[in-house]
Amino acid sequence: MFGSLLLLVTMLFGATAAALIDVDTDMHWQMWKAQYSKAYKQQVEEYGRRRIWEKNFRMIALHNLEVSLGLHTYDLAMNHLGDLTTEEIMQSLTGVRVPSDLERGPTAFVGAAGASVPDSVDWRDKGYVTNVKMQGGCGSCWAFSAAGALEGQLMKTRGRLVSLSPQNLVDCSSKYGNEGCKGGFIHQAFKYVIDNQGIDSDSSYPYHAVQEQCKYDPANRAANCSSYSFVKQGDEGGPQIRCGQCGPHLCGHRRYQAQVPFLSQWYVCVYDDPSCSHDVNHAVLVVGYGSLGGQDFWLVKNSWGTTFGDHGYIRMARNKGNQCGISSEACYPIM
Repeated sequence: MFGSLLLLVTMLFGATAAALIDVDTDMHWQMWKAQYSKAYKQQVEEYGRRRIWEKNFRMIALHNLEVSLGLHTYDLAMNHLGDLTTEEIMQSLTGVRVPSDLERGPTAFVGAAGASVPDSVDWRDKGYVTNVKMQGGCGSCWAFSAAGALEGQLMKTRGRLVSLSPQNLVDCSSKYGNEGCKGGFIHQAFKYVIDNQGIDSDSSYPYHAVQEQCKYDPANRAANCSSYSFVKQGDEGGPQIRCGQCGPHLCGHRRYQAQVPFLSQWYVCVYDDPSCSHDVNHAVLVVGYGSLGGQDFWLVKNSWGTTFGDHGYIRMARNKGNQCGISSEACYPIM
């Protein structure tokens, strides 16, 4: 009796959900599922995800119409995140937790005396940057960004580029204040590497997008860290000197608007949004800077996979009053 009642309720719920589906998007939905290998265990779940996807689909279409009217500087496109709500993306694809008692160190980075600072730089062209990765349903952006900054310094100081293990940081740095997939902070990851005298390679300690028991093995150590430093908070000149002279470094920024995860794969513009908050909740890696069409930008490597933005990267507005908090928590390691 109970089983029959449950089946009836499920059928009624499914019928109600199906009635709310926009049939005009059927072809787009099926193509999107096939492209990103999406499958759902139950029809009710698929209806729910379909409704979220349709909301994002309409938001993207409206935004791109506004682009044609000159209201925005960037296009949007559907990607692998299309069936997630803004709240789900915030929970699973960010992860910075700025400590309330954070001490940023005694001095700000001012650059090497007499050294020039180029007008533009892209450290990818110089072999300092590994492939774009995907943090998955784990708030571990802080670990990916910390590993990326260490990778750049390893290349600069030792002449070799090695993909380092975010999983090592997720699993092993809890006593420094990090909370694995529930978030963490940049300098706490560096503190762990300093005290641990190293971090393993990504190949020896692969990423699983969940916090597990620490399995660090000194035999697989691929890099170390002797210290770290913050750039003066809110000053975009410091990060430019740092990036121009020394290589990629970490920055925090605000993942602020629902449309950001859907930046077009083909977009070649600068993300410029004056309403963007300075409250930092996401860590990224600055791998360069420059200007495009008269707009200064930071070239930023994200950890949301290659279908985000420009193959995993985003050009964020530079010299716009610390837009999105891009230089609020800028930090770099020293080997």
